[in-house]
Amino acid sequence: MKKHLLLTAGIAAILVLSACGNAAKTSEPEAQAASHYPVTIENFTKAEGGTTWEKKDQVFDKAPERIMANTRPAAELLLHLGLGDKIAGVGANFGAPDPAVESEYNKLNILSDEYVGKEVTLGTNPDLVYGRGGLFDNADWGVGTVDTLNGMGIKTYVLESSVTGGTYDSIYKDIEHLGEIFNVQDKAESFIQELKGKQEGIASKLAGIQAEKTFAYLHMSDPKEVSVYAAQQETFFNDAFKMVKLDNVFKNETGEVSVEMLIQADPDVLIIPDWSTTGGTTQDKLKEALYANPKLSSMKAIKNKQIYAVDYNYMFGYGYNTIDGMEKLAKEMYPDLFK
Repeated sequence: MKKHLLLTAGIAAILVLSACGNAAKTSEPEAQAASHYPVTIENFTKAEGGTTWEKKDQVFDKAPERIMANTRPAAELLLHLGLGDKIAGVGANFGAPDPAVESEYNKLNILSDEYVGKEVTLGTNPDLVYGRGGLFDNADWGVGTVDTLNGMGIKTYVLESSVTGGTYDSIYKDIEHLGEIFNVQDKAESFIQELKGKQEGIASKLAGIQAEKTFAYLHMSDPKEVSVYAAQQETFFNDAFKMVKLDNVFKNETGEVSVEMLIQADPDVLIIPDWSTTGGTTQDKLKEALYANPKLSSMKAIKNKQIYAVDYNYMFGYGYNTIDGMEKLAKEMYPDLFK
């Protein structure tokens, strides 16, 4: 009898220990996640209607569950980090799609093809509003200011690449921050390395080109109207074109740039927006009009057929996929180097 009791007690003890072990194993990921938070991220804010960004910390006690991404590139970045199930809504549904995540993107809650306002943003019941900095405003086209949203208990993350001073390297910092916010550091690091590989690939192909060419950006959709955009404070834009050895001839111009100033500057290359993804004027029509414009006939970019179209989001989406736009441009400008 005593032996039987001892055996029963022993089995019971083993079962208890086994159950404890299984419980510990089950709760380990949750324990690790809990120990990761709170996370403090240095980010930005600006006054309503303002242009000056100031530092403002965002503190996350846990990973956000409902994200409103204010542009397509912002949402696509989240998909690369495996966060598609957390995206509550996407604004500004335009620009060249990323084939790697296109099928996932098409399943998301697309709020509008245009920029969306605060009311639509709040309608997604977000706990995080995230994306391009210029859209954090209380205007009809804005998702609300950072301070307004924070005052409502909603966290914000402004892409560092999209504020003045941002560069393509800022993308890597943004991805690192998102990795911390959502506790997906491994995926973030993997994607960073993938992008750096692309950047290094372009640099390697163009390594033999010593001198930079000058360029001017013509922000136009009407073939009859030539409009030059200096992009003086667009640090991300200007830095991106450095990848393909192009220097914005008007990057220090603080005022408006006239057609006469364009002709006098006589840049090597003209860049125009590609509106094909929005159903707008085709790049071929814009190029044809520019090449036939008698006012511009003396310019070397016209004589040498050096007009190139770049998708708007590759230039002003402030996203990781700008690298794809620059790679495409490099191949068009220097096809022999990419054979």
